[in-house]
Amino acid sequence: MSKMLNEILGTKYPIIMAPMFLVSNAKMLIAAGNSGISGAIPALNFRTDEEFRKAIQEVRSKTNAPIGVNIIVNKSNPKAVQHIQTCVDLKIDYIITSLGSPEEVIKKCKPHGIKVFCDVVDLAYAKKVESLGADAVIAVNNQAGGHAGNLSPEELLGSLVSNCKILVISAGGVGSKAELDRVLKLGACGVSVGSLFIASDESDVSKEYKEACVNYGAKDIVMSTKISGTPCTVINTPYVQKIGTKQSWFERLLSKSKRLKKWVKMLTFVRGMKSLEKSAFGATYKTVWCAGPSIEHVKSIRPISEIVKELTGDK
Repeated sequence: MSKMLNEILGTKYPIIMAPMFLVSNAKMLIAAGNSGISGAIPALNFRTDEEFRKAIQEVRSKTNAPIGVNIIVNKSNPKAVQHIQTCVDLKIDYIITSLGSPEEVIKKCKPHGIKVFCDVVDLAYAKKVESLGADAVIAVNNQAGGHAGNLSPEELLGSLVSNCKILVISAGGVGSKAELDRVLKLGACGVSVGSLFIASDESDVSKEYKEACVNYGAKDIVMSTKISGTPCTVINTPYVQKIGTKQSWFERLLSKSKRLKKWVKMLTFVRGMKSLEKSAFGATYKTVWCAGPSIEHVKSIRPISEIVKELTGDK
């Protein structure tokens, strides 16, 4: 039997607090680490390299748990090269790559003992990153928050566990102890969980965003292409219902242009991220909140330590 994620990372539980754009912060990583799991954070959550380095140093000073960093590795992220170098300099424990090829990350980070986990949504891409030397795949299913996949947890895990030689971490559809046990029985070595932690005391997002995670449920999660150009899960608030969840005909037309596609995608991503930032930290009637179906299990705003205890059944 292959090792469990907690054995690989040296944590108490086989759980990663998923990197959440704008939501994840140093306080959350410290609380996660001190609760027996590992936290990961998007490099894009920091405006400057100096802020990035300072946050990691703060986390390291207050917990011994492994630290993960998420790097967007496609052309929408012009800071990727710097992010990779900073992770090497800081000796980050593992990197989670998203939305592109992990080849450069693997080439530059693995020689320094940094593990590389890659987001995948199907077997074909999983086999590709395996061949490049990834240490694990993160199986992003159709129950994940943010950029979700198309396959159910059962279908995706069944395919990857049977055909991949590297570790398979499940992302999406885990919000309770029963759901955690279920995906582990399906062959996952661990899980990546995000949305449960948005409504935590340690999160810096607005009270309104946290309360939305409490008051809305799985049935209220919809896919929108307006945020980044790539389908992304959001809470179906009255404002989202008003603006719709599809790109306009003009945006779709530009996205199909071979010459303009890269730049349109980058501009859409930047514009969408700025919109999410305004929504995350200040409530207005123009509010777009990103979350996944597992907010069904969010019943109150509470400390990360309590969320971990309930998720693991270790009370």
